[in-house]
Amino acid sequence: MEKSKILVIGATGNLGYNLAEASLMFCHPTFALVRDSSFSDPIKAQKLHSLSQAGATILKGSLEDEASIAEAVRLVDVVICAVSAKQTLHQKLLIRVIKQAGSIKRFIPSEFGSDPTKVRVSELGDGYNFYAPKVEIRRLVEAEGIPYTFISCNFFMRVLLPSLAQPGSDAPPRDNVNIFGDGNTKGVFMKESDVLHSLSMQLTTLAR
Repeated sequence: MEKSKILVIGATGNLGYNLAEASLMFCHPTFALVRDSSFSDPIKAQKLHSLSQAGATILKGSLEDEASIAEAVRLVDVVICAVSAKQTLHQKLLIRVIKQAGSIKRFIPSEFGSDPTKVRVSELGDGYNFYAPKVEIRRLVEAEGIPYTFISCNFFMRVLLPSLAQPGSDAPPRDNVNIFGDGNTKGVFMKESDVLHSLSMQLTTLAR
């Protein structure tokens, strides 16, 4: 069975690293596009060393550098983007390059989390529009006619539970806790490694 060649963008992040490891675990030729600055960060450099030792090809570039994106896209069949939410709109150039290449069998954009078209966030204050960029990227991918898969996997425990789901906080509050809505809405939390099941199903489908 022929293996897809996979490019992971954001492989030094918590989720991206897990996705790159999964790609290697399934024996796919795996490429990681990373910034120059990643090599000078001890934690990120260690992740890159580990991926390289496992067989990944490390490519230097960024989502702001069209030439490096185009070069990386030409090498693969599948593109997985796992950049942080703050970089969501930085995928626009990547989408344009993928459209122009016309050779990508599947694009998985950096959406991982709750479905941005269905989630309802209450009382987070004016201007809090966390999901709008994700919806914008969804609509752009759909409009360009690129083969895609959106993976919506709810909330990551590592991100929200340590702060008791308090936006902007990295640690549990010591005095007051804001409860949004009526306090009865149930939430679903998961680990980054749980996303690997969805990825494995997608890669199996592509290999058929």
